[in-house]
Amino acid sequence: MAIVGVSLVLFFLGLLGWIAINSKKLEQYFRESVEVQIFLKENAPEKDKKALQAFLETQPYTKAIKYSDKEAAKAAWKQSGGEDFMEFLDNNILPTSLDLTLKSDYVRTDTLQAIKKAMEANSIVSEVKYPTAVVNKLNENIKKISLIILGISILLAIIVIFLIDNTIRLAMFSNRFLIKTMQMVGATRWFIAKPMNIRALINGSLAAGIAIAGNI
Repeated sequence: MAIVGVSLVLFFLGLLGWIAINSKKLEQYFRESVEVQIFLKENAPEKDKKALQAFLETQPYTKAIKYSDKEAAKAAWKQSGGEDFMEFLDNNILPTSLDLTLKSDYVRTDTLQAIKKAMEANSIVSEVKYPTAVVNKLNENIKKISLIILGISILLAIIVIFLIDNTIRLAMFSNRFLIKTMQMVGATRWFIAKPMNIRALINGSLAAGIAIAGNI
C-alpha cells in the first residue's frame, strides 16, 4: 500500500510537470502570436524603409518581420472581413507597414512600450500599434497559472516526503521489538537501520518506476 500510495503521488507530480512543460510551449506560442505594426509615412523614401527593416532584423527581440505594402494591406483587410473601400474611393488609404513579431521573452509591457517609443522617434514612422489589452491580459493569466502550478507542485512534493517518512516510521514501529532486541545485544545504529534503508530505497524505486511507466 505504501508503494501504491507513493506511486500515485509521484504519478500526479510527473503529470503536473508534463503540463508545466507544455504550458510553457503554449505560452511561447501565444506570446509570439502578438504582432507589432509599424505604420510608415506615405512619402517615406524606399531606402529609408529598407534601412529600418534591416535595422529591426538585427535586433535581439525580433523573431520575424514582414513588409506590407498597400496592396498587401488591402488583401489582409479583405481577408479579415472588411468592406472593399475601393468601390467608393479612388485611392488605397491603407498605409504601408512593417509587421514585427517578437520573441516570447520580449513580449512584455515595458519592452513593447520601449520599442514603440523608439520606433515613433523615427522620422518615417507615423504610428506604432500592438494589442495592449491582449498583452496585459496574457501576462496576468500566465502569472496566475504559473503560481497555481507552483503551489500544487510544492503541495505534492510535501505529500511525497510525508508518505516516504511515514512508511519508514511504520516499518520501524512494526519491527520495534526486533530493534530493541538488537540494541540489547550491542548492535550499532547503522547495522539496525541498514535493512530498513535498503527496503525504503527498493520501495521508492518501485514507486518511481510505476509512476514513470504511468506517465509514459
